[in-house]
Amino acid sequence: MRPAKLVPLPLRAVEVDDSYWSPRAAINRSKTLQTVYRKLEETGALQNFASASGKATGGFRGPFWSDSDVYKWLEGVSYTLALQRDPQLEAQADDVIASIASAQRADGYLDTYFQLMRPDDRWSNLAFGHEDFNAGHLLESAVAHFEATGKRTLLDIAIKNADCFERTFGPGKRDGQPGHEGLELALVKLSRATGDKRYLKLAEFYLNSRGQQPSFFRGEYDKLDPSKTMNFLGTTMNVRGLQDRLFRADPSKFNTEYSQDHLPVRQQDKVVGHAVRAMYLYSGMADVARETADGGLYAALLKLYDDMTLKRMYVTGGIGPSAHNEGFTFDYDLPNETAYQETCASIGVAMWTERMLGLTGDARYADLMELSLYNATTAGVSLAGDTFFYDNPLYSRGKAARTAWFPVPCCPTNIVRLVPSISKYAYSQSDDALWVNLYVQGKATARFGQESLAVTQRSTYPWSGEIRLQVTAAPASERGLFLRIPGWAGHADFKLNGKAVQPLVEKGYAQLRRRWSAGDVIELSLPMDVQRLQANPAVAEDRGRVALRRGPVIYCLEQADNGIDLDEIYLPASAPVEVRHNPNLLGGVSVLTAQALKKPQSSWTGTLYRPSGKPERPVPIVAVPYSTWGNRAPGKMAVWIEGSAY
Repeated sequence: MRPAKLVPLPLRAVEVDDSYWSPRAAINRSKTLQTVYRKLEETGALQNFASASGKATGGFRGPFWSDSDVYKWLEGVSYTLALQRDPQLEAQADDVIASIASAQRADGYLDTYFQLMRPDDRWSNLAFGHEDFNAGHLLESAVAHFEATGKRTLLDIAIKNADCFERTFGPGKRDGQPGHEGLELALVKLSRATGDKRYLKLAEFYLNSRGQQPSFFRGEYDKLDPSKTMNFLGTTMNVRGLQDRLFRADPSKFNTEYSQDHLPVRQQDKVVGHAVRAMYLYSGMADVARETADGGLYAALLKLYDDMTLKRMYVTGGIGPSAHNEGFTFDYDLPNETAYQETCASIGVAMWTERMLGLTGDARYADLMELSLYNATTAGVSLAGDTFFYDNPLYSRGKAARTAWFPVPCCPTNIVRLVPSISKYAYSQSDDALWVNLYVQGKATARFGQESLAVTQRSTYPWSGEIRLQVTAAPASERGLFLRIPGWAGHADFKLNGKAVQPLVEKGYAQLRRRWSAGDVIELSLPMDVQRLQANPAVAEDRGRVALRRGPVIYCLEQADNGIDLDEIYLPASAPVEVRHNPNLLGGVSVLTAQALKKPQSSWTGTLYRPSGKPERPVPIVAVPYSTWGNRAPGKMAVWIEGSAY
């Protein structure tokens, strides 16, 4: 395995001024962050820290992992401050950080549920207690806050907490592993930020502990005290009964696939269990593989990626069909109306694929990263920024609607950190090149020692495939500027300072190497034809149906735009699909229009339905981006419609 070379650009090295992402980031700053903050106040998540420090009275409120939602909010604030300084928002974050610091124990331990409700049971239920999951989000938010503001207030809390874990767990210390993954990837982030390899070694320990026989989680379950209780969504439950709900679909079996504990990580080759946990685990595996050149982890990740993308992923880049386990079931089980496709899991896909890109330099991972970002993830929040989807169906009869909050509010708090962090995904840097992964308008600067290569990017992507990059600062030595050719495009045309060029293309990236000069201009033209997609024939529900894609955007039909019932539409291969940009619709989107056919009506013969024999008639249809659906009057929605591609 070749050691990893790609890393994201620092937060302050990228400025985003993009017609797609900037309005979303502005809404996130002005509406979503404050909406989530008020809910964290109302539900007690913020007060829990004050109570744990003795500065407020009252017991613990909310689900026992609610600390993580506060940390994710802080991470979202940090990315927002990196995009645009906001003294009022920064002061609000400082107050929350001070409350967290007051709640932390002298030895670094920090978990308000256990501190307030079960102070003698620290780390007694790693399988489901979420102490390590909460810590992971603390570490992630601390690194982001430090990078964005330069302040160490939250970082010092995180280091103290990580040291508490490191003193307790590891070779020759206590066995253990996170029931809900997330600490592994966070420890690697902290190791990079501090230069302390102890945190990387602890992440390795956690990965190496997973899937050992007999199962760690099975052993933990057998030791649980039946008299102990936990609050689960407002209901006090016996801890064994609580874990039965998740680990035991069949009461006679203990399913460790739910937490990916069924095999050692290097032997895993199928994506299973809880989808969010899986994405966080694979992200941690990729991080450790990148730092250590671990070929076993790398080989496992390649198999897991192929299994997910070829057999267990929706056309939107989302994953997880089942509400029962919030995750995976069996190959090609991809129902549309009951699709779970949790928003957090889609964000997890973006997290994992960004790391796989860094590990390999292969554009196919950036392709999926882009697909998830422009479709499955952004569908999780309304255009107004104050309501959310937890699960994201691909077909609706009109009853699905975003809501303001959930008993488990992980998706809103994940959204607030995803939207302003787009710069982390847009660019990467290797030893001698700046890599353009996403076509996000703005500025980026890569530093090579004392030299810099800076570019400005101009486009109206994803609505247009015409992209212009201008070099604004150039190093004295030769450097590379690598531009991704999306897999959906197939090819691209390039001009350098007005002249057509044919750069070397490797793993989906066009490699332009030269001694750059300020003022150099690269023009990239991507074909933006409308494509009719067909599912694998093994996906029974999508046989005889097509989905529409243009560029990275997956489209759907909503009843609000169509005068005919969506279930009566047939789109023949011969029908041309036109593109029209509407700046006044859904924040400004390109819509697709076509003349489809109304299917013959059926009549009941007493034994079966038969077509009435009336000829099909043309009907106009309109499709809008899937990410924008559900922002108008309730009505039917469909991604897959009856039709043909050839």
